[in-house]
Amino acid sequence: MAIDMLAIGAGHISAAMGDYTIQISTKLIDQLARDDEKVKRKARKPKPKKKPTVQPHEEPLEFPSEPKTTSPAPAPAPAPGWPLQPPPMFLPVTPAPPPPPATMPEVEAIRSILKESGAVLEKLEKQEAGARQELSKRAKELHDKEFKLPYQDPMPCTQERAGCLECYKTNAKDPLKCAEAVKRFEACARMAVKAAAPKAD
Repeated sequence: MAIDMLAIGAGHISAAMGDYTIQISTKLIDQLARDDEKVKRKARKPKPKKKPTVQPHEEPLEFPSEPKTTSPAPAPAPAPGWPLQPPPMFLPVTPAPPPPPATMPEVEAIRSILKESGAVLEKLEKQEAGARQELSKRAKELHDKEFKLPYQDPMPCTQERAGCLECYKTNAKDPLKCAEAVKRFEACARMAVKAAAPKAD
């Protein structure tokens, strides 16, 4: 299609295009030129570098393993001055150990002494039993000789003595009532002593 340039003047450009007439002002041409330069500048403008996309930090998956052993905290250093003393130790109370066993010579000496003591005790028991038998034998012999005598004098003052004892039994709370019985027994005893004196001569 042919465009016929008709006139340029007064800041306008007129072009005939078939039956149509188009008027283009210089202002419009300048604007189009500026737009064209802008398009070229935009085309020349380097493309901005893509910023690296920051991926979210993913923690590594931990698989179950041996439990972590926490290292013991270091002991605090002792302050300068008094030395650090260890804590006191409490020992259990134990009973006193038994005395050591006696030596063999001491044991033998003790056994010999016990044996001798037993022998002495047995001897004394035998002597006591023999003396008791001897005493019983002598008492029996004396008793038999006494009853074998042809005549025995009766015990003097037998009645007076019996009366005195009876009086004391009945008057235990008031023994003064037995004064007469005591006097009779005393008189009888004197007479018996006097009667026995000539026989002894």
